[in-house]
Amino acid sequence: MNSLFGNIPPQISSLSKLIYLDLSANQFSGKIPPEVGLLANLEVLLLCKNKLNNSIPQEIGQLRSLVMLSIHSNSLEGPVPNSFGNLSKLAYLNLYSNSLSGSIPSEIGNLSNLLELCMYTNRLTGPIPPTVGNLRRLTVLDLSANQLSGPIPANVGNMESLKNLSLAANNLVGSIPISLYELGNLTVLSLFHNNLSGPISEAIGNLKSLVILQVHENHLNGSFPATIGSLSKLEVLFIRDNQLSGSIPREVENLMKLTVFRVSVNQFTGNLPQNICQGGLLKNFTACGNRLIGPIPESLRNCSSLTRIRLDGNQLTGNISEVFGEYPDLDYINISNNSFYGELPPKWGRNSRLTNLEIWGNNITGSIPPELGNLSKLQRLDLSSNHVVGEIPKEFGRLTSLGWLNLSHNQLSGGMPSELGSMIKLEKLDLSMNKLSNSVSGCLGNFSLLFHMNLSNNEFSGRIPTQMGQLGHLSVLDLSHNHLTGEIPMEFKNLQSLLTMNISHNNLSGILPRAFEVLNGLLNVNISYNQFCGPIPNKTAFLDAPIEALGGNKGLCGKVKGLQPCQSLSTCKHASPNGRRILLFKIIFPLLGVVILLFVVMRTWRFIRKRRNLQKVQDENLISTFDGKKMYEEIIAATGDFDAMHCIGRGRCGSVYKTQLPSGVIIAVKRFNSSCEENYAIDRKDFFNEVMALTRVRHRNIVKLHGFCSNARHSFLIYDYIEKGSLAGILSKEEAKELNWSRRVNIVKGVAHALSYMHHDCSPPIVHRDIASKNVLLDSDYGARLSDFDTAKLLNLDSSNWTGFAGTYGYAAPELAYTWKVTEKCDVYSFGVLALEIIKGNHVGDFIFSAMSPLANMQLKDVLDQRLPPPTVPVADELTKIANIAISCLLENPKSRPTMYMVSQVLS
Repeated sequence: MNSLFGNIPPQISSLSKLIYLDLSANQFSGKIPPEVGLLANLEVLLLCKNKLNNSIPQEIGQLRSLVMLSIHSNSLEGPVPNSFGNLSKLAYLNLYSNSLSGSIPSEIGNLSNLLELCMYTNRLTGPIPPTVGNLRRLTVLDLSANQLSGPIPANVGNMESLKNLSLAANNLVGSIPISLYELGNLTVLSLFHNNLSGPISEAIGNLKSLVILQVHENHLNGSFPATIGSLSKLEVLFIRDNQLSGSIPREVENLMKLTVFRVSVNQFTGNLPQNICQGGLLKNFTACGNRLIGPIPESLRNCSSLTRIRLDGNQLTGNISEVFGEYPDLDYINISNNSFYGELPPKWGRNSRLTNLEIWGNNITGSIPPELGNLSKLQRLDLSSNHVVGEIPKEFGRLTSLGWLNLSHNQLSGGMPSELGSMIKLEKLDLSMNKLSNSVSGCLGNFSLLFHMNLSNNEFSGRIPTQMGQLGHLSVLDLSHNHLTGEIPMEFKNLQSLLTMNISHNNLSGILPRAFEVLNGLLNVNISYNQFCGPIPNKTAFLDAPIEALGGNKGLCGKVKGLQPCQSLSTCKHASPNGRRILLFKIIFPLLGVVILLFVVMRTWRFIRKRRNLQKVQDENLISTFDGKKMYEEIIAATGDFDAMHCIGRGRCGSVYKTQLPSGVIIAVKRFNSSCEENYAIDRKDFFNEVMALTRVRHRNIVKLHGFCSNARHSFLIYDYIEKGSLAGILSKEEAKELNWSRRVNIVKGVAHALSYMHHDCSPPIVHRDIASKNVLLDSDYGARLSDFDTAKLLNLDSSNWTGFAGTYGYAAPELAYTWKVTEKCDVYSFGVLALEIIKGNHVGDFIFSAMSPLANMQLKDVLDQRLPPPTVPVADELTKIANIAISCLLENPKSRPTMYMVSQVLS
């Protein structure tokens, strides 16, 4: 590889006797000079892996001696020249990884000597021309990752020499043509991610040379033909995400070379094939999301080559201690949501490479074998919703890589072992709905990365450990329905990431600490049914809480409906003298009775009045989590009926207004414009349901959505106001220098954690759809808050009716050029672009083809913001990690990109 740059000089045409021209893997930019067409003797032209743009000149069609033309991995635009049809000697034509558009010229069919035709990862549209059937010598046809439409040409079977047919990731429709099954030399058939329908023909058995079969993510139906068993060379079989039904044919047992078998998310019924691993080479076996029944076949139990097993979401049964064997290379297993029973066998602890073990939703009994503590690489363990008894093994303390532990909905007893404190990478801990007892262990203070803790519905007693105040990343805390006593530790003031706290139904007492008033992120609390007394904290989470979240505390007072007003005498601190007791019984209690009586009368009157005006109120507004009419009027008044002077930002569907309420609270209000509402036909009920779901999204790195209004005049959303504004704005200003390397690392991590939460912790998962620096807001400490994840969702832009591009140019995944199907992997790609932008200080380019781009070969210094001094060694290591993971997020094939959970784990 050289480092030549600049334009290719037109004077190159003076080399009239030139036969071989190789300028590949340089930094050439600009257009391909038309003068290249004057090199009449040229046989090989290699201009690939540069930065060439503009269109391909028609003059290349004059190179009638050309045998090889490779101009892939550039930024070329425009159509494929129909003059290519003149290149009668051409054997290799590689145009992939560009931005070519338009249709494939039918003149391609004139290239009778063509051996390889690769145009994948472009923006080609229209049908595949039937003239490709003339290319009888063609061995490779790869048109994947475009926007091609229409059916696969019926004469595709004429290409009798074809070995690799890749038409994946297009918009092809219709059935698989019967002539395709006549391609006896075919080794790779890749048709996945299209809209193909109809059955797979029994004639598939004619493809005797087939090694890789990928027809997943289509609408294929009918049964899976038994003739598949005659494909003796088949190694990889992908038919997942279709509508295939019936049983999996026993004939697959004949596939002795099979290494990957993925049939998940279909409608298969019946038993698993008895001898599925007869060849002993099977590594990836995925059959989740079907209707399979019966036991695990013995062949699978003895299949020691397995690295990945997914059977979740079926009706499989059997004694778990007997149906699975030992798999020395097993990395991932999920057999959740089945009917397995019996006790977990100790031998599972010998699967030393295991990173994921999920068995939730079965009928597992017995205790957890301590041998599971030997799984030193385990990152996720989920045994929830079973009938497991006994204690949590202290050997779990050796699971130092564990990030996710869910043992909820079992019958575990005993205490929480202090050895768990060694699980320093733990991010989510759910032990709820068990019979755990004793005190809550102070070892929890070691979980510095923990953001979700649920210990509810157990029998924990004693005080809340002060060490819990060390959990600086904790967002969700649920200790409800236990027997906890004592006061809330003052150390809770350190829980600056806390969003939701539920400590209801315990025996906690004392005055609620004022420390809660400094928890800026706290949004939801439930402290009901304890013995708290005194005033509630002057914090919105308490002041706006419904009485159901505060009730059951006899001594609690404050300016909240349903609570007694606070008096000068404290019922907390002065309860012991007899005189005060007499005063309490003789004066305060009767007075309280009068207050309650008045309250009942007022509530009854208001209820009658509300019934009379219900229709009027419904027409005025719908605001969740707020006193609707009052909040609506306050917002209208504070914004001057949405006067432009209060506007702080505009987007494609509306404007954002900074609003200070009479209480002094500053919020952000996003108002949808009328055209957006008309275009997407917002349905009030759907709008309400979506917002109610989104208000439950709670994460320290996501801007909190509090509520909404929707009426004939306005539709708007109500958010936290984030002080620093957008990351894009800061990076473009002098203030970017305030974003030192440590802050930038934390911003990247924050966005990664937010996306991991949305993709993997929300049910159903939420796809952001528009990850960009403009949608990352920074708080006063330059902490990242992901925003604008809801607009597309609220406007019904789901994958089933996606009819227009809704992302941000330069961040959108390349597959969106040929399909409107938005998946989590689109967010992953956008995150990769964003991560590089954060460390580079500006956008890294509109089109990134990481597999071919020089980006993959850059050194760290090449992608660092030059406005900052060089990072120190520890931070440089973090930045290198970010750059590497970002590049992996930019892989062209969405399936090759990591999940955001994996990204979050790596960055942590």
